[in-house]
Amino acid sequence: MKKFIFFLMFFLIYDLFACTTAIISGKFTTNGRPLLLKHRDSDHLQNKLMFFNDGEYEYIGLVNSDDINGDEVWGGVNSEGFAIINSASYNMKDRNDTTTLKDKEGVVMKRALQECSTVDDFENLLKEYDKPIGVEANFGVIDAHGGAAYFETNNFSYKKFDVNEPSNAPFGYAIRTNYSFNGTADDGYGYIRYLTAEELFYKASEENNLNKKFILQDISRSLKHSLLDVDYNKNVTISSNDNSFIAFQDYIVRNNSTSTVLIEGVKPDEDPELSTLWTILGFQFTSVAIPTWVKAGNTLPDILIADSTGNAPLCNYALKLKNQCFPIKRGSGYRYLKLSKVINKEGKGFVQVLRPIENEIIYETDKKLKQWRSINNLPIEEVHNLYRWINKMVKKTYKDNFGLQ
Repeated sequence: MKKFIFFLMFFLIYDLFACTTAIISGKFTTNGRPLLLKHRDSDHLQNKLMFFNDGEYEYIGLVNSDDINGDEVWGGVNSEGFAIINSASYNMKDRNDTTTLKDKEGVVMKRALQECSTVDDFENLLKEYDKPIGVEANFGVIDAHGGAAYFETNNFSYKKFDVNEPSNAPFGYAIRTNYSFNGTADDGYGYIRYLTAEELFYKASEENNLNKKFILQDISRSLKHSLLDVDYNKNVTISSNDNSFIAFQDYIVRNNSTSTVLIEGVKPDEDPELSTLWTILGFQFTSVAIPTWVKAGNTLPDILIADSTGNAPLCNYALKLKNQCFPIKRGSGYRYLKLSKVINKEGKGFVQVLRPIENEIIYETDKKLKQWRSINNLPIEEVHNLYRWINKMVKKTYKDNFGLQ
């Protein structure tokens, strides 16, 4: 019986802490700037953004809402243009390692954002870090000088994969889910998700479409399943009043998908302050992507930071709508998605209703970024004005379409 309970707990942990990540070299993106993605899966459903000035560099990070002080960061970017994300790896721990210290990835990433300005700095941090580190993870990092790499890391060692090296990323991108290439073969998790992402990335690469919009909308809201050879985003025939369900497991989006962070870096000749952190809070099918910049300080968009409830309003909106996507709460109901709530032929699915406002946010942000890049400077008041406009438009969208406020 004890063995069964241990196995069940082991399975549930791996089901909860599963992420899909990617790095795209700036040499292969459509605008020449690197991209760093983390599609986060976690049992911490409530996420928020926080601004920090508690280290050598200021930074913005994704934080669990119940982490009041922001002791752990689960992805972010700092004032030097250094950015970091992670995915848990379940095949990197040495079989002779009896260390009990674990789950310190958020602590490591916070320290990296405090101290590191380059990919090399992060490698030095790993070398100098007190051992055991307490991690089993794939850390993805980019910097403002064109650096881009994965570090497959355990308690005592790491293996670096430079994404600018053709041998590691022949088409300019690298993907990691919940296993490491340098780990024990066939152990770990996320092989189906990896293949799904690989198929999507390969097609985008072939079509010269590696950009933030593809990542935010086609990867982090994918309805493709590589093993089952289905993609519900194609040839949508389901009606909005259809009450049927689909089995929903091993997609990039999962019931426990809680947020997405996408850092769009800068070209080597651009000011690092132009690095942009795009964040989708709550649940990808029911939320929208919002841009932020470190230089704008702690005046982040209201919808992304904790309010009087301790949670971010956008995350609250998204989770309320998510409940309609997974209405069965007993037993294994969380594994079954009411697809018509997400997408339908009438165009009334949550993704379809929210897509126009997200497209408008991306369009307006790109217009601003074009101006700011032309002067190689980030005017803080203009950023704050953009934040206010985004706050207003997003709140209005959720109120007008879903009665949420």
